[in-house]
Amino acid sequence: MDRKIAYLGLFSGAAILLGYVESLIPIFAAVPGMKLGLANLAILLVLYQYGLREAVAVQVVRILVIGFLFGNLFSIVFSMAGGMLSLLVMWILKRTGGFSLIGVSVAGGLAHNIGQICMAALVVENFQIFYYLPILMVSGVITGVLIGILSGEIRKRI
Repeated sequence: MDRKIAYLGLFSGAAILLGYVESLIPIFAAVPGMKLGLANLAILLVLYQYGLREAVAVQVVRILVIGFLFGNLFSIVFSMAGGMLSLLVMWILKRTGGFSLIGVSVAGGLAHNIGQICMAALVVENFQIFYYLPILMVSGVITGVLIGILSGEIRKRI
């Protein structure tokens, strides 16, 4: 049990570090807030290594720490909406057994973007924000594939 907690702490630290690194990478995109989703690498690994409960714990810690250090209340709310929907979708697809790690990652990236855009639409009370969704879906697929590939390579080595 102590070993598991230590590993979850390491995964949380890795997710926070990846979130910080991601904040340093300038992404010139037409959509505000578009990111690579590097921190999802750690979340995906925890989901596959330990399970949903542990992945939720690491996800919440990551979102709160990154939000308080590098963001604001809105970034926490948007990240929580996207992160929890993403995690739920990834867990469901993983449980079915019919999707590869890359497929689960892509679905997670798409769900994260959908969760964030839905929350943004509710917060700003403007549903025209959904016009960003096609661009976010393309970025979600691309980053989901990349994170899925990286996750698979890391899983082989740990």
